[in-house]
Amino acid sequence: MAVREAEPVGSLQEVKEAGLDREDLLGIYRNLLITRGIEERGHILYKQGKIPGSFYTGRGNEAAAVGVATAMGPNDVGTPLHRDMGVHVVRGTEPWRIFAQYMGREDGPTRGRDGNVHMAIAELGLHTMVSHLPAMLPVATGMALAFKIRGDHRVAVGWFGEGAAARGDTHESMNLAGVRRLPIVYVCDNNQWAYSTPTYLSYPIEHIADRAAAYGFEGVVVDGTDVLAVYREARRAIEKARAGGGPTLLECLTLRMEGHAVHDDAFYVPKELFERWAEHDPIERFRTWLYEHAGLTEAEEDEIATSVKRLLSDALERAEQSPLPDPSTLVEGVYASPEDLDTPHHK
Repeated sequence: MAVREAEPVGSLQEVKEAGLDREDLLGIYRNLLITRGIEERGHILYKQGKIPGSFYTGRGNEAAAVGVATAMGPNDVGTPLHRDMGVHVVRGTEPWRIFAQYMGREDGPTRGRDGNVHMAIAELGLHTMVSHLPAMLPVATGMALAFKIRGDHRVAVGWFGEGAAARGDTHESMNLAGVRRLPIVYVCDNNQWAYSTPTYLSYPIEHIADRAAAYGFEGVVVDGTDVLAVYREARRAIEKARAGGGPTLLECLTLRMEGHAVHDDAFYVPKELFERWAEHDPIERFRTWLYEHAGLTEAEEDEIATSVKRLLSDALERAEQSPLPDPSTLVEGVYASPEDLDTPHHK
């Protein structure tokens, strides 16, 4: 089973066939701007000393995150990681709560009890990451197994990076998913550098997606800077899984356009590589596509950009008014109580 390399999306008609109308396209553009804007303001907060610890961003990954999340159904679930802020935005996490999380405030999704990017809201179908990133793949695979056992028409999405592809958690998850034909889509954010290790020192094959054949399911490589191509391939994979067709490994090829975190200046990445990938900036690429294929006007662009700036400014102001957590409540929500465990699944 050969890996399939996805073609870019060409016409507006192809987009319509994939289930998107013009309002959807403008909504995707808005979500891309919100995603980058949140992380840009996060950088400012960090430099102001308002973010404890380090700070991680996904500049260059916005299209991959937004495209996959847009393709998910309302009852689907996922385990996005620290480069996937767009997933939280698309699924409905309010920006002010993200800023509150960054600053360790009471109104953040974890109420100041975890790392500044270790967040998710279960009611939105998202589940919080841990720093051992491939450890989230067994979680997503377990949810997919539960869906199959129950007969639910739901799909799980599990994210990982090319560095995590070397871990046993990744292989064990995909092997089980392939054997049981589970309703799951694995999304590899291939940023080409696992911290300072380039991909050619990480694995001896051309694509991470080449490995899918060994587990008995399809592998697809897509340009992770092309939000519409990512959406189209993610939608196909999700609906295939929902219909009983089993897993897909979707590899979104991008470049991490900043260091591993703010403490890392990425001196080890060749300058010409950054320059080449900067020419394929996902937001500028989609903006150009909208002008050429969807009739985007300057007035519409200005309105969207202005509304996003206003949204994020208001969100930041509201987040800074959120209190720090009361130390006396330190363990609240950290440990499960007998009442939390008293569900049909534990009887």
